Amino acid sequence: MGAKVLISGASIAGPALAYWLGRYGFEPTVVELAPALRGGGQAVDFRGETHLTVLERMGLLEELRRIGTGGTPMSFVDQRGRQLLQLPADFAGGDVEVPRGELAQVLYRHSLPTTEYVFGDSVTALEETPTGVRAGFRHGAPREFDLVIGADGLHSNVRRLALGPERRYVRHLGYYAATWQLPNDLGLAPGSVGLNVPGRLASVGADHRDPARAGAFFLFASPELAYDRHDIEQQKGLLRDAFAGLGWQVPRLLESLREAPELYFDSISRADVPAWSTGRIALVGDAACGATIGGMGTGTAVVAAYVLAGELARARGDHRTAFTRYENAVRGYAEGCQKGGDRTGPFLAPGTAAGLRVRNGLLGRQWILNRMLELGRKVGSTMELPDYEAEPATR
Repeated sequence: MGAKVLISGASIAGPALAYWLGRYGFEPTVVELAPALRGGGQAVDFRGETHLTVLERMGLLEELRRIGTGGTPMSFVDQRGRQLLQLPADFAGGDVEVPRGELAQVLYRHSLPTTEYVFGDSVTALEETPTGVRAGFRHGAPREFDLVIGADGLHSNVRRLALGPERRYVRHLGYYAATWQLPNDLGLAPGSVGLNVPGRLASVGADHRDPARAGAFFLFASPELAYDRHDIEQQKGLLRDAFAGLGWQVPRLLESLREAPELYFDSISRADVPAWSTGRIALVGDAACGATIGGMGTGTAVVAAYVLAGELARARGDHRTAFTRYENAVRGYAEGCQKGGDRTGPFLAPGTAAGLRVRNGLLGRQWILNRMLELGRKVGSTMELPDYEAEPATR
């Protein structure tokens, strides 16, 4: 019987880690606050050899290619709807692009045979004991595990309980982003078309599978806001205030918020954690080294999950050695990818009219686009992956 590992978070890093731990003979339990897997969300992408190698070793690469979007072309318009800039599908889509909700489903399905999933609950307390970690839960009875892993994102609950308040580790980068689903009443084609004004982007595009549905993506510059992250109506109000008075299709998109059952709304921020573990508790994915958008967070999370599970298997129960090797192997790579998130807000919504003109002018040149694509793949390919399956697994 393998070590019992509690994983907080069932988005991307959590199920990916659970998959590998189960494959190596551990007994993972994933706890998730949401009542079920979250659907919808923007498409996420994988870029470069490192990302693709992990997906191939998981046996998922071809499956994800089959359900992939093929990339998402992007265009930018003015308030009268006149096109100012068009970007090709592979600019945002990388080598493989998949809707976040569908990726989560794939990872969940592949990890389920060896993983216990607990939805609608969350960790409320962590206490190290001589032999493990005693975890308290909002609803369930306390349980003891050999190890606890925080895979619960930028606003990690496990990080807060183990290492201290979020303000120590998460830095606001000056922008907020929101996504939601709506009927495709505009007759949109797949891809996205967006209105840019200084400091704001309002975009929308048809769902790549269901042409009757569409997805909106809004982004705006703002100092850090005080709001309830669980109050959807308050967040809808913030969006209406931020985009009031704009033309094009913005009023119709804001109106669709009234009927939107789900809304993703968050700051563009980054997490910088000096140490990714303490005792028997460790962090993976955005909880350790997150960037909200543009930091290759999805690919990094899958890579980090692969390495963390592999090092735990290699160390045969010595979690201190495993956690140290994991962080040493991944930190430099993750931080290199994370830097892209610092530029996302200013790229998508430059703060001045002059900045918009400069961006559009530069990206209208094919050689600059090619160079940016090349750099993205290079950043995603800078880590040499150990082959853990060539070694005996923990049992």
